[in-house]
Amino acid sequence: MAKPKKQPRPKAETPKGFRDYFGADVTERAAMLNAIAGVYHRYGFDALESSAVETVEALGKFLPDVDRPNEGVFAWQDEDEKWLALRYDLTAPLARVYAQHRNDLPTPYRRYAMGPVWRNEKPGPGRFRQFYQCDADTVGTNSMAADAEICAMLADALEEVGIPRGDYVVRVNNRKVLNGILEGLMVDNEKTRALPRSFRESLDTKLSDWEFVDPEAVLRTIDKFDKVGASGVLELLTTGRKDDSGAFIKGVGLSSEDASRVVKFMESRGSDNTKTLTNLRELMGTSSLDLHEEQGVSHIGLDGIKELEEIATLLAAQGYGPDRIVIDPSVVRGLGYYTGPVFEAELTFEILDEKGRPRQFGSVAGGGRYDDLVARFTGQQVPAVGVSIGVDRLLAALREKGRIGGEAQGPVVVTVMDRDRMADYQAMVGELRQAGIRAEVYLGNPKNFGNQMKYADRRGSPVAIIEGGDEKARSVVQIKDLILGAQIAESATLEEWKERPSQYEVPRDQLVEKVRDILTGQS
Repeated sequence: MAKPKKQPRPKAETPKGFRDYFGADVTERAAMLNAIAGVYHRYGFDALESSAVETVEALGKFLPDVDRPNEGVFAWQDEDEKWLALRYDLTAPLARVYAQHRNDLPTPYRRYAMGPVWRNEKPGPGRFRQFYQCDADTVGTNSMAADAEICAMLADALEEVGIPRGDYVVRVNNRKVLNGILEGLMVDNEKTRALPRSFRESLDTKLSDWEFVDPEAVLRTIDKFDKVGASGVLELLTTGRKDDSGAFIKGVGLSSEDASRVVKFMESRGSDNTKTLTNLRELMGTSSLDLHEEQGVSHIGLDGIKELEEIATLLAAQGYGPDRIVIDPSVVRGLGYYTGPVFEAELTFEILDEKGRPRQFGSVAGGGRYDDLVARFTGQQVPAVGVSIGVDRLLAALREKGRIGGEAQGPVVVTVMDRDRMADYQAMVGELRQAGIRAEVYLGNPKNFGNQMKYADRRGSPVAIIEGGDEKARSVVQIKDLILGAQIAESATLEEWKERPSQYEVPRDQLVEKVRDILTGQS
């Protein structure tokens, strides 16, 4: 009779695209989230913790059009054959929550949410399938004061976590202005070249006779502005260009005139917000769309400029100048649901890439106005504006600047010299904890005292407590400053060692006081 096949042991490995977080990673993230939550709370926002799982119907608008909806998200069918998915952001769940509970919520509703999100995407360096987001949104108001408030709050949050002024800038644009530019663009071919360039000269020409370009193709192109520059974008908007590898990239097909207008829009940021807005007005004034109300074409671009003017005025009234928040037409948010103002927080200091070349750290937060999202549930448009901070990127930025990181301090370790006196050692650790000092009793085999010291070193412990039989009889304890001891062992001479003792004998009733003094000196 054949023996049953032995099942192989599972391989101990983290799933691809995921990672484990230890000690300092967890505490540093928690401290950052607490700091940001404090800013959001100060602005009057309420916390919301929604389900990590949503129905695919609630998320469906933003999923790829596939039979099995698990591309882009982690999805499965429950016992009712209903598709469920892990949330891929914190905004789509907010839309569902507001639609479901709108009769019980104040209007406008101001909420913040923090937590992990999951995306079933190809992982890469620094790109994980699970990561943290930190969002704040205002739902139910068209007022540009809400957009200005989000920008101000974002600036305050960055400073609260340790990014000083001068190391960041919040850049603001408006999709309406960009849409005003895009609506006038046409494919350059024999048909459109034969038509007059101005609607004013062709009032008898139907709009359907004009071949307009796909706006998304233009958006994808101008999003490369930082990489290829104005000349590169100009080539990509017209006939095309060769990339660094020599491969030819086909252009969008705009005329040189229209392509130049798009590039001028991207370069229209002035010396201050007033000059930028003036540049935008002048640029929009050259648009044929701007000249012909009789054609029934909207003035969406001008509406966007007016909204930017209002935001700039409200921010200036609160003291948020161009050293913190600027109007910048080069900001292009790719998500399709933005309908008005958009913004990004960019860190402006330089870091070295993997090849040792200096580069700016880049964006750590973004958001904007999305007035159509809740309508998916209610059938009625509900205005909303929000921002999302990439917590992992912000933590990485602080580590690059040396503002967090390094070895996390471990607990004070109470060593065990006599296992029969465990109650005495537990009494010590209890006193330390009640005083707010992180502490633990060594719970391994106490026979080898050297192993206890190695354990304390591996834990990053700042202090070790020692009480043998002799100390117990004399009602004293030995307190060893492990940080100072390591420094002395590294660099000090024998004479300096004698002058700077790293171990102290104190009365037992002064244990907590002396440990606190040592910890204060270390910090």
